[in-house]
Amino acid sequence: MEKRTLGRTGRSVGVVGLGAWQLGADWGDVEESDALAVLHSAVEGGVTFIDTADVYGDGRSERLVGKVLKEHPELTVASKMGRRVEQKPENYNLDAFRAWNDRSRENLGVDTIDLVQLHCPPTAVYSTDAVFDALDTLVQEGRISAYGVSVETCEEALTAIARPNVASVQIILNAFRLKPLDQVLPAAEQAGVGIIARVPLASGLLSGKYDENTTFGADDHRNYNRKGEAFDVGETFSGVDFATGLEAVKRLIPLVPEGATMAQFALRWILDQPGVSVVIPGARNPEQVAGNIGAATLAPLSTGELKVVQTVYDELIRPQIHARW
Repeated sequence: MEKRTLGRTGRSVGVVGLGAWQLGADWGDVEESDALAVLHSAVEGGVTFIDTADVYGDGRSERLVGKVLKEHPELTVASKMGRRVEQKPENYNLDAFRAWNDRSRENLGVDTIDLVQLHCPPTAVYSTDAVFDALDTLVQEGRISAYGVSVETCEEALTAIARPNVASVQIILNAFRLKPLDQVLPAAEQAGVGIIARVPLASGLLSGKYDENTTFGADDHRNYNRKGEAFDVGETFSGVDFATGLEAVKRLIPLVPEGATMAQFALRWILDQPGVSVVIPGARNPEQVAGNIGAATLAPLSTGELKVVQTVYDELIRPQIHARW
């Protein structure tokens, strides 16, 4: 698999990683054996970067990742912290960071976490010097090797990129979320900050497997968070209305190369964007893992294909979400 440098971490990672949210919670029940099968198949397929968080299943995802990390210490593992407490800026302080970090290190079974990211904190946090001084302290204490941020908006990303020791920015980037291409990716590339592209398939919409009759379980955020009832609605279907997303996918499917899938086409589109370090699709079984990894073998998209993606976005998606995130 092609490898790229993950920003200021200096680490070389495979361009297709694995997002481990679904192994913890919020995507329906996943048995431990199935979760471990996903993780093992990812590693065997060439994945070298895994992204998790302390809030995914209240630590379950980290613990599962930790089991595989023990067998494969060469992996680069990123976790996130901050979403297990009330979202007030004052809760983001050194004492809290140490406590959260202790728990994550125990879950992962490591002394030092490769990359820790603030997990979509309140916007004011990005402008608080003491927060980043505290993160620098975690590095100095050997608790973490590097730190980054996971953001909701492009404005938050740009504020973080200006910080001298922010190693990476995790942001929603997919064929339904083109706004980061305007300023965020160029700014990150110029600053040497890594870009971790999350929600790459718009919660599965860009897999091409859904239609107007598709339903989701009660414990699946694609059911209970469609209007942002539980957390930012932008994390569910990238904030795009379900029916609009289905129509957009119908227009994109004719672009998919023979022998490839809609999901692979969508992931390839992300990999073709200058400045992207790694994309982190999730997977619920080894077959999905293999499909995601296969996106890295597709030829880069043509100028014409890229223009169609832009046109579909401009006509259907932009009016709904461009100004929001």
